[in-house]
Amino acid sequence: MSELFDAVDALLASRASLPPPEERRRLRKAHGLTIDEVATALRVRRATVSGWEAGKTEPRPPERDAYARLLEGLAKLYPVPVPATEEPEARAVSPGRPSQTVATTTADPTRTADATAAVEATRTAGTRTTAEATTTAESPQARPAASVPAPAAALRSARATRPSSAARRPGGEGAKRAGSVGDPAGGTDGRFENGPLAVVDVDADGQVLAYCTGGLVLDVPAKSLPALVEWTLTEGRLGQPRLSGAGKDADPLLVLTEAALERYGLPVALTDEERLAGRLPEGHKAVGQLARAGWRLTQRGFGPWARIYRPAQGSDRQCVQLCVPSWQALDSRHWGHAAQLPPADLARVLGVYASRVMTPRGSTAVTGLELMTALHPPTRASQPDATGKRHSEHNPGSLGKDPVDPAPCEVPDGHPLLADLPRFHVRGPGEKLFEEAYDWARPMTDAECTVRYLVGIDVNMAFAAGANGLVVGLGAPTHVKRPVFDPKLPGSWLVDLSHVDLSRVRVGKDKWADLDGSLLPSPFTPTGERPEGPAWYATPTVAYAVELGYEVRPLEAYVRYDNGRYLDGWYNRLRDAYLATMADLGVRADMAPADFLAAMDGYRERDPEMAIVVSAIKATVKGGIGKLRERPRGEGWRPGRPWRALARPTWRPDIRAAVISRTRVNLHRKIVKHAAFTGQYPVAVLSDCVVYAADGTSPLDFLPYRDGTPLPGGFKLGVNPGLVKHEGTQTVLWGEEVRERFDAPALNLARYIKDGTVTGADNGE
Repeated sequence: MSELFDAVDALLASRASLPPPEERRRLRKAHGLTIDEVATALRVRRATVSGWEAGKTEPRPPERDAYARLLEGLAKLYPVPVPATEEPEARAVSPGRPSQTVATTTADPTRTADATAAVEATRTAGTRTTAEATTTAESPQARPAASVPAPAAALRSARATRPSSAARRPGGEGAKRAGSVGDPAGGTDGRFENGPLAVVDVDADGQVLAYCTGGLVLDVPAKSLPALVEWTLTEGRLGQPRLSGAGKDADPLLVLTEAALERYGLPVALTDEERLAGRLPEGHKAVGQLARAGWRLTQRGFGPWARIYRPAQGSDRQCVQLCVPSWQALDSRHWGHAAQLPPADLARVLGVYASRVMTPRGSTAVTGLELMTALHPPTRASQPDATGKRHSEHNPGSLGKDPVDPAPCEVPDGHPLLADLPRFHVRGPGEKLFEEAYDWARPMTDAECTVRYLVGIDVNMAFAAGANGLVVGLGAPTHVKRPVFDPKLPGSWLVDLSHVDLSRVRVGKDKWADLDGSLLPSPFTPTGERPEGPAWYATPTVAYAVELGYEVRPLEAYVRYDNGRYLDGWYNRLRDAYLATMADLGVRADMAPADFLAAMDGYRERDPEMAIVVSAIKATVKGGIGKLRERPRGEGWRPGRPWRALARPTWRPDIRAAVISRTRVNLHRKIVKHAAFTGQYPVAVLSDCVVYAADGTSPLDFLPYRDGTPLPGGFKLGVNPGLVKHEGTQTVLWGEEVRERFDAPALNLARYIKDGTVTGADNGE
């Protein structure tokens, strides 16, 4: 009978009643929960919870019952408020400065369009929207209305004859395009109702305007740079909620156009000296203005990514970040032509990136590293002590607030740990951990020269996929002599792998394959050459040698017993950002192989602005991993002396090595599976690109799909991280001609397969 009761309970749970999507979002925010916290508790993805709150999907068992229980508990704590019937009281407003005060009434999702229009008629003088956003039939998700004191109402009346912002928006488009972030999936935080950032520009009438996300345009009354900072913090309502409960809210970001730079007394471009220094000189009048107003600059000064702040008073944080595109803040290698976009379009590009990744904190590399910290803050508030006070304590799963020394084998040349080495000493594999991406190629065989084409395939977000589920060290290493290898223990291992023979490898639990090892790159070196003796390797590389069926006996190791999956949240957020943006461009994760290849053809031209976001997300992955082992950047550094990056707890060359090791191993595993099943071997491999000789021009001409199903463990076409796309196709004659022209039989053709353009001989860099 109990089994019957259990079955009935399961049926009831599968139909557990849930409140409407808007109420789900309200209850979560009322309790101060982030989407990530709810997703973690229910063991689902962040995008899944966002879909539940947006009404796009509904939870299924067993998560549905747990989600219903959470909402039921929150509903008891935060019942639906009764709408206020009295006129909301407005704050006092400084004469001549429009208010951004939000009314104290609670927005009712069921209010009529007429009521919405009546409230919208009382919005403050500083705010304008596009033609789409100001229609009287506003959607139920409209922002809470603001009360208007008499002075602000008079200002608004005086400006009523000015053209609408939509008329001045290039192209006349509204905000409701793919990738619009007027109402992010996580809902709008009242403190940051105008979005995470604004592009500040000056119109033909001399009015300073702040172009925000979702098509919103604000009038900016500030006449000076200090006043602009004050306005941002007091009236701009810009910023972004924290990504972790123990983290900090993102500071507002202002992007200054050339016209805005001139208005606020800043140069449109830096001089050569200023560009090399990365900042304005300390004596610049703008720096002096900020100092006199009580504002400070961080150590990097007033450069392309400046941070202007006042020392925090308790939990009151006052900080504004500036981005100056004309000072090369937006690197064209990663942001394309973003710096040349009109203000509204630039706000859209940066706004989508901010909502899906985070508010930019500098270059894409800097932002990638900052995202790791934002998801795993080094400290958290403790439980109240006997007096009721909370204290700062270590946040489990983070890298902590203090840097740790790596192992000597993990550091680059010139590190203080190597100060005692002779000046011109060159460390070999037995002294230095050298986990890098592939750069390998070989001459084509006679059989390969008889086919017509060379086809390149590229792994999507390869380094992100390498980080997914990877266990990395969180603390300092422990030196161990003659250890027994443990594939679950992150660290660096000195071991001889020269005995691993790729001519015979294990490709399954009890399944071995005989291959032509001379046509395969070694998985243990970035050059693909077989190791000749003991060398240092990260855990994933040594574990792969065991997977291939060979015994390993490490001589020594530096292992990290304090470890965890530190990069999982980082991977999940960047994966979701990438997939959502690719979906905006018409490339979805559920496509059949042929449909996927067709969708990828020219996808960037469908929405060039969203294509910029895709490039920035990919650069955030690679740059963030690279930043874990940042090298000295001038500043008078000398070998053997510390450099600035070493003071960060996120300076972790061991984590970088582990990610690259796993990425290279993942690729080699697919190459071996493909060779064992098809007898085809790669001609060249460069990082995450592999080139094969084929009879046709498409990857489907050599990938062994059967009824749409790929080879298990092999290459699979698709947009998800770790799957592959078509990189490019050239003829075999092209490849032979290029190698002959440069007298380089092993020239890496993967470097040029995309468009066939070869500008010089391959020097391996």
